[in-house]
Amino acid sequence: QVQLVESGGGLVQPGGSLRLSCAASGFTFSSTAMGWYRQAPGKERELVAQIGSYDITYYADSVKGRFTISRDNAKSTVYLQMNSLEPEDTAVYYCKVTLYRANYWGQGTQVTVSS
Repeated sequence: QVQLVESGGGLVQPGGSLRLSCAASGFTFSSTAMGWYRQAPGKERELVAQIGSYDITYYADSVKGRFTISRDNAKSTVYLQMNSLEPEDTAVYYCKVTLYRANYWGQGTQVTVSS
């Protein structure tokens, strides 16, 4: 079955960096687009970044120039490098894959940006 396991979250000061990882299994990772989403308290879940099978990327305006999404097909893992973190980036971060119109989510990893 499809499994997505996120890791790498934590507490970081404003201006700091974190790298999130999402290890995937149960589908052909190399030919599948992957996305990172986040949900802050009291807000809707939003798309942060997406990467296609040919490494075509998309970023939300709020993270452009600060976040980088990448993938390692040999490890079936997608990453989100987050630099220049701001308190507004505090949220639970999820990775997502859509297969045959069904959405699969990981359990999420908490990112807290605070001094």
